[in-house]
Amino acid sequence: MEVSLLPCCKATSFSLSWTSSFSIAPPFNFSPQQHTSSSCSSRLSQTKKLSILCLSSSSDDPSQQPEKMVVSITGATGFIGKKLVRRLRADNHSVRVLTRSRSRAELIFPAKDYPGIVFAEEPQWKDGIQGSNAVVNLAGMPISTRWSSEIKKEIKESRVRVTSKVVDIINDLQADVRPTVLVSATAVGYYGTSETKVFDEESPSGNDYLSEVCREWEGTALKVNKDVRVALIRIGVVLGKDGGALARMIPLFMMFAGGPLGSGRQWFSWIHVEDIVNLIYEALSNPSYKGVINGTAPNPVRLAEMCDHLGNVLGRPSWLPVPDFALKAVLGEGASVVLEGQKVLPARAKELGFSFKYPYVKDALKAVLF
Repeated sequence: MEVSLLPCCKATSFSLSWTSSFSIAPPFNFSPQQHTSSSCSSRLSQTKKLSILCLSSSSDDPSQQPEKMVVSITGATGFIGKKLVRRLRADNHSVRVLTRSRSRAELIFPAKDYPGIVFAEEPQWKDGIQGSNAVVNLAGMPISTRWSSEIKKEIKESRVRVTSKVVDIINDLQADVRPTVLVSATAVGYYGTSETKVFDEESPSGNDYLSEVCREWEGTALKVNKDVRVALIRIGVVLGKDGGALARMIPLFMMFAGGPLGSGRQWFSWIHVEDIVNLIYEALSNPSYKGVINGTAPNPVRLAEMCDHLGNVLGRPSWLPVPDFALKAVLGEGASVVLEGQKVLPARAKELGFSFKYPYVKDALKAVLF
């Protein structure tokens, strides 16, 4: 057998190509008359050659580089939005910030740190969306606040109005400049609350105020052009530094010796901010991400357990509960967000093979607080 190797790669390209030639003789026949030099020559003349060509894969080949996206984002100046912008920019994608206040957005994303970022105030949103590959819709008034009838109205309208505007703009665009992906935030409040039920993407909606908000919010997003892939991310309680639910919970937690909020039996379906950003990022580029996807960690906990972990991380006791009346005094009807909960599992994300960096709340809290 003859083997020849012909390397054809550069030392810097991390690729390997070669051609191998194998001489393969036919099987031996052990008849005595065939064991002669002439018969040997005959066998050699019948030699078959097999060539194997391994194609090179070079990181220097532009065709092998991941496709760069142009992504327009509402709610980019919010807790999740800011981190999503950083992630996209880190991978050299182009970002267009759809904002109500250009001056505020420019303070959050200064040109020296975010060169090339585009800002569009609401009257220019069409220009911002036109020509984008995808739109991420994260806008909405925070719900962790004291509710009044006016605030409740604004919580719903801030979500539905912005989503409706984005959908209308997308639908009015010509196909050649229309985004092909819409990733729209919604919330696990869709399912209502329960101490005993387990919810996944197939579960029906609840019948309380937040369920109503989420149904209308999602229904508006689904009015987008049928050629646009839609991913609806039902987001749980987001844990992270410099914002999110934890920033509001810790002061109350510290005041009451680190005890649970309310009974402590309510479910706490959480997700680390890095994981929700990665989930949204994946939904932008992976065509399998469509329909409803729960944005929660795979291991929800009851709030008492979460507070035990939080107490351990902070080095504080965890025994005196924060009473219901204290939360209601601060948040009014909005206290229901933390006094009631739901056990939500990310069944679809797991089916899609999404890898959670922080599947357990103890590790997520350590990452947030240290």
